[in-house]
Amino acid sequence: MALKRASHAVYDAVYHLVWCPKYRKKIFTEEAIRERAEQLIREISEEYGIEIEEMEVAIDHVHMLVSFPPKLSIGEVVRIIKSISARELFREFPRVKKRLWSGELWEDGYFARTVGDRMTRQIIDKYIKHHRDIEQGPAQLF
Repeated sequence: MALKRASHAVYDAVYHLVWCPKYRKKIFTEEAIRERAEQLIREISEEYGIEIEEMEVAIDHVHMLVSFPPKLSIGEVVRIIKSISARELFREFPRVKKRLWSGELWEDGYFARTVGDRMTRQIIDKYIKHHRDIEQGPAQLF
């Protein structure tokens, strides 16, 4: 990956992020909802300068391999994507909100890993691509 430049920084940082719908509900079984979630995440990311290297919206979680300017923290990036996508998905698909007891789309937490020596970008890329084709158990996060 090439060095990226921001107004006051040069950086090369890539993160593997994973988060789940509340109660690990299988919210994205409908193709229309899954496609719209992916489209929203891409639009939000573009607006905030978050570069998506790879992404998979599975039926019960989201995997992303992303890079973003160091002015943003990992927590900010996840908060931005989760809050805006939840609001829009609930507005466009009210039936999704009815399936969740608390009225929240996403779990509070998330998984984050930097790509480095042992966990290379290619390994995570391959994992996310492979993950599209297999069904995961209820406790699989990474």
